[in-house]
Amino acid sequence: MAKITGGQVVAKALKAEGVDTVFTLTGGHIMPLMDGCVSEGMHVIDVRHEQAAAHAADAYARLTGKLGVALVTAGPGVTDALTGVANAFFANTPMMLIGGRHLTKEDLKGGLQEMDHPKLFESITRWSTTAWNTGRLAEYIATGARHAFTNRGGPVFIDMPWDITADMVEESAILWPQSARANRPSGLPDETLDEIVELLAQASQPVIFGGTGLRWTQQPDFLATLSEFTTNYKAPVFLNSLARGSLPTGHPYLGNRTRSEALKEADVVLSLGVDWDFRTGFGKKIHPDATIIHIDQDPSKVGWNRDATIGVVADPGTVVAQLVARLDTLGRTGEREWTTQIFASEAAKQAVADEAAASDADPIHPERFAREVADFFGDDSIVAADGGDIVSTTAKWLRTSRPGGLLDPGPFGCLGVGAPFALAAKAVEPDTRVGIVYGDGSFGFNAMEYDTLIRHELPVIGVIGNDGVWNNIRTLHRIAHPDSVHLSEIGFRPYEKMVEGLGGYGELVEKPSEIRPALERAEESGVPALVNVKIADQIRLSSAYGM
Repeated sequence: MAKITGGQVVAKALKAEGVDTVFTLTGGHIMPLMDGCVSEGMHVIDVRHEQAAAHAADAYARLTGKLGVALVTAGPGVTDALTGVANAFFANTPMMLIGGRHLTKEDLKGGLQEMDHPKLFESITRWSTTAWNTGRLAEYIATGARHAFTNRGGPVFIDMPWDITADMVEESAILWPQSARANRPSGLPDETLDEIVELLAQASQPVIFGGTGLRWTQQPDFLATLSEFTTNYKAPVFLNSLARGSLPTGHPYLGNRTRSEALKEADVVLSLGVDWDFRTGFGKKIHPDATIIHIDQDPSKVGWNRDATIGVVADPGTVVAQLVARLDTLGRTGEREWTTQIFASEAAKQAVADEAAASDADPIHPERFAREVADFFGDDSIVAADGGDIVSTTAKWLRTSRPGGLLDPGPFGCLGVGAPFALAAKAVEPDTRVGIVYGDGSFGFNAMEYDTLIRHELPVIGVIGNDGVWNNIRTLHRIAHPDSVHLSEIGFRPYEKMVEGLGGYGELVEKPSEIRPALERAEESGVPALVNVKIADQIRLSSAYGM
């Protein structure tokens, strides 16, 4: 049998893991890897900054459930990608960053871009290493993938010396791992399930709350089982982070604006893969006497920041399927008074938002911006959210009918994810409308990825809520140090002209009635587009970090 390069070994091993697309930025140390991926027929998307490659791999994994992969060159290429890996780590995304490395013969001699990369990644990956043997590269890939899919999941890092990936090896001599991935935790034993069913059956004011762990369930039909359980149990349901879309917007038991209120008054909370971190008030928003049933694949999350009455390491989706089998005990024919109360409050809060969203004010009210944008994208688009306050406002309006329909950075709060997330989404689902909601500050982080979108003919529709300031930070400054507010002014910039200059479509909007028509023209252009909307600069406490 013929010899193949280490780069081809890596590409074949990635394909064996189900990977069909990789994200990269060209570099000398990874030429054999890029050549291998191209020769194996993989879809290779080259970006303008390595951070974007890592973010795109993150989004690819979220949308497909497969391993997301980015290839970056040595030294600065690897360090540029570090932020994207950190974001994936805190979002529990199974992705792999493969970095180039200096030649082995130049180790410790000051070779070009010589650096011991794996040490950088020890705190933000599930596994980081250097591959030292061409014939074992497939093993490294399989081992990395296994680590990436452990528990909820997370990123891994492998760096590969240039000569290791360029060397030739007999294909017949390669050990190609089979079934290298272990099963994750599954369901509950009967005695634990009985205890949980009893607590849920006795609850008078229950709440179901799904988080990131629910997204990475191994239950194949968890969307249907979750809908069946919630429809019959008839308790308010809230979803955050990667779990959004597990029930479609408009589901009769899915709440949006009343989560804090419901948790404050709940007597039983069924937590399905939820992190009790800053986004959930560290669990302190829950009634102090509430019973907490916490289900998660990751044992470190169970009881984190809020003690669990029953804490179980199990697959959240599988547990829901087990609860469906107990609907003879848990199902209800009539509505709960408690649920009716919560959704009456939901309607009242929505009415307040509707009133603000009806404003014809100039500059445009942020709620009007949010409603117009959400109405345009509808239920079936994929929308990447990239910003601070404007994203917090718009997220309450955006609708989604499936997991991954709304892509936000997650708990790391990383700006710059918009275009990288969107380019991955459009590459994965070319027939789906893909959009980006930007703050004007966040747009600047990876704005040049519009060049990537244009070169790869990925017609994504971006829209900026442009108030000319770092509004989230200025609000915090005004609260904490009202006499010392500095460095929050950006000013209005014609960002749409930058996109036009690159070959895309751009339009400036200053009147609320023009938002929707401008978005429609952007879509009709058939090229990557940016609509720059001037909105009012006003204090919003949507991202006040618990202050």
